[in-house]
This record gives sequence, C-alpha cells and structure tokens, in this order.
Amino acid sequence: MPPAVKFQKEEIINAALNVVRKKGIDAVTAREIAKELQVSVGPIFTWYDTMEQLKCDVYELAKCHYRDYIECGLSHAIPFFGIWQQYLRFAHEEPNLYRLLFLTPPNNVTGGALEAMKFSQDLARESIMKIYHMDEHTADSYFRDIWLIAFSCATLIVTDNCPYSDEEMLAIGTEVSLAVCKAYKEIPGLPDGKFNRDEIFRKLIEKQM
Repeated sequence: MPPAVKFQKEEIINAALNVVRKKGIDAVTAREIAKELQVSVGPIFTWYDTMEQLKCDVYELAKCHYRDYIECGLSHAIPFFGIWQQYLRFAHEEPNLYRLLFLTPPNNVTGGALEAMKFSQDLARESIMKIYHMDEHTADSYFRDIWLIAFSCATLIVTDNCPYSDEEMLAIGTEVSLAVCKAYKEIPGLPDGKFNRDEIFRKLIEKQM
C-alpha cells in the first residue's frame, strides 16, 4: 500500500500563504513550501500538478483574509469609515498579501487591482446604499472614487513611501468622502457623467472663500 499522505490540502495552502506573507508570491515554490512544512516536496505534488494551481488557491485564501478585514470595518458605527480604516490596516499588517491582491498584474493566478476593487465594492455596496441613501449605481460610483484614494494611500504604505500618519490618512479619507458624497447629492447627473462641467466649475470659481 502507498504511504498515507501526511499533509492535507488546506495545510499546504496555508503554508504557501505564509511563504507569500514572508517573501511574496514569486517565492511560492515547491522547495519553499516544503521548507515551511519541514518535509520533502512529495506531499505538495500529491495535491497539485503545478505551482500555478497552488498559487490560485493561495490567491483565494488571501481574498478570504482580506474579506475578514473589510467585514470588520462594516461593523463600525459608520461602516464606510470602518472600511477605510481596515483597508489601510490590511496594507500595514499584510503588505505582501496586499501586493498579491492589488499590485500584481492580472494573469492566470490573480485578477489584478480592478478585480480586487470589485470584490471590495461588492462587500460594501449594501451598506453604502443604506447609510448614504444612494441607489446601486451611485453607491458603486461613490465607492470607486473613494477606493482610488484609499488605494493610493495603501500603496504608499506597502512601498514604505508614505509621508502621512494614520490619523492624517483617515482625515484625508473623511474629507474626500464628504466632498464626493456632497457632490453626488447636489449635482444632478454627476454619477452618470451627465452634468455641465464648465458651468459648475465657473460657479465654484466665482465663490469667495
């Protein structure tokens, strides 16, 4: 009889995720995972024919970890503010998972930044519609606009190039969130791109500070 498989598939995926956390997705090789598990490479190929298959499962597990952060944010008294906090926290605490989800170009393993944004948007949509009294399209547009700012802040964090404190980034998020929400509420057609840009800018410019 062949020897029993010592490690289950989930253990191998978790070991691979730990490799990503320490060294990034490019470090996910049979040798590195075997080293993490302190075994030979044999058990890995009991479950996987290629490393690409394993990387796909690691990507899905990374998304689950990210989902936990966002769902924690949704429990905040002001859910979207909570999401902003948790998004930046994920970048601080899991920089290599953030790189995998948001900074890796689309390929056979990952869907890239836009897929990750859509994943985040789907989690937040219902809360935004309820709290901010927006329809689905406006809520999605609002999330997209705020996410682009959050993405910029988080990218500065994971590249060790962020000049702002957590408090400053939260203040930026609040300011932009308020401005976009107010604009969507008060400028007809803005979420659809159907507004008189020149007239609106002219009126804004004419206002005295």
